[in-house]
Amino acid sequence: RVRVQQVPWSAAHEKLLTAFVAGALPDLVQVGTTWIPELAALGALEPLDARLAAAEPALDRADFFAGALDAASERGVTWALPWYADTRLLFYRRDLFAAAGIPEPPATWSGWRAALARVAAPGGPERDALLLPLGEWELPVVFALQHGASLLRDGDRYGDFRSPAFRAAFDFYLSFFRDGLAPLAGATRLANLHQDFAAGLFAAFLSGPWQLGELRRRLPPEFEERWATAALPALDAPGSDAAPGVSVAGGAGLALVKGSRWQDAAWRLALFLAEPAQQVAFYERTGDLPARRSSWDAPVLRDDAKARAFRVQLERARAAPRVPEWERIASRIARHAESAARGSESADEAVVALDRETDRLLEKRRSLLAARAP
Repeated sequence: RVRVQQVPWSAAHEKLLTAFVAGALPDLVQVGTTWIPELAALGALEPLDARLAAAEPALDRADFFAGALDAASERGVTWALPWYADTRLLFYRRDLFAAAGIPEPPATWSGWRAALARVAAPGGPERDALLLPLGEWELPVVFALQHGASLLRDGDRYGDFRSPAFRAAFDFYLSFFRDGLAPLAGATRLANLHQDFAAGLFAAFLSGPWQLGELRRRLPPEFEERWATAALPALDAPGSDAAPGVSVAGGAGLALVKGSRWQDAAWRLALFLAEPAQQVAFYERTGDLPARRSSWDAPVLRDDAKARAFRVQLERARAAPRVPEWERIASRIARHAESAARGSESADEAVVALDRETDRLLEKRRSLLAARAP
């Protein structure tokens, strides 16, 4: 018998930490990928590598998207079994792009910027080109990854936000707002994102896979042919990777709790939930994307062009830095990115503040690593 407790995603991180302190964690927990280093550092999770090796060849590690498996690991140890994968890409009005003479999404950011300007022009001031999420860390990090920025340096001991790579990525992010391609009001100016997208108030937006189901539920069936998805474009700079561009790997994994009485039973449950057939069933019920490549052979995913764009993007998704402090660092990135976009601080002031605050958050990490050094 399995007892399942559902927890709102916005409260899950804090609830897991509170349950750990109280010694009340369940036997098997769903963990966001960015929470794994923190829970592992606390000693809350059981390493899975020995169990994974024993489960082969039925459970093939190579069947998981590399970004999802990497995000479930830290310091060379696998702490969670990837359950569902997440990443960000572009949703766009295919009919508006076609009317502007753009039948296919461009492969580079310069092409997208030019295309967005052309698509937005006929709508006048009432139509925005691209809706970007303000107050989220994912997009600045995506651009950082595409520019080759490391975010942290010296063995993840210090922030690296003043590096030339991150500074270029941050300026590229801000240029969408500075050049009028993205509204500074963000989603707050909208009455309803999905209905306003259908009304043509913006031509494209950047988001995750949950929007596939939301758009289909909230908009009439005849609107289905008027929108599409596209993997992120690549940079135009010399030496940049080919399209599609890199996105950030997200999602959740299933982790065994250290000291649980029922670890073997919990592991059997995790293996069952990670089976391709169960991942497909989970996608059909929730819209969460399978983390295993073989699951994508199912017709419900294989024959869905909008979902296939996520399949392409998941092959080009990379994990955020895997340090216990990442959730707090990410919140600082989001805050300073929004502040710089709104002009409350300059880009230079933002990256200096990010380095200063990140260095302070990583102070304990530096002390612990120094104590371990021979």
